[in-house]
Amino acid sequence: MAYEQLKLENQLCFPVYAASRLITREYQPFLDKLGITYPQYLVLMILWEEDGMPVNDIAKKLILNTNTITPLLKRMEQLGIIRRRRSGKDERKVIVHLTKKGKQLQEEASLIPEQLTDRLAEGDLKVEDLIRLKETLESMIRSLSK
Repeated sequence: MAYEQLKLENQLCFPVYAASRLITREYQPFLDKLGITYPQYLVLMILWEEDGMPVNDIAKKLILNTNTITPLLKRMEQLGIIRRRRSGKDERKVIVHLTKKGKQLQEEASLIPEQLTDRLAEGDLKVEDLIRLKETLESMIRSLSK
């Protein structure tokens, strides 16, 4: 091949993309029990940390555009997991709150990280490898987000 740099095996992006898809697939059985998708799980984790957050802040934390997250939040509201309300202080802002159902999902979801880590550590990877990988990816995200 004339352009070695265009071979899939020489790309940084492909292993990151493939690993992301495969990890998300590993989450799916746990999330199916909760009746949520992986993106919904990410939103819930943010709200479990800090309930009553503006849509823009959630989008920023997830590195998503507001127009991408709005349909996701709408579906979550239809499921009765969250509710969206205009801010009383600034009507341009929409604030997202957990419902009782959304708060209850936290306890059920609390075992997912450990179960997933156990699953990933079944192979050649050690927990230390996973921690180091997470730190490297966080550094890459910070660098690309500038």
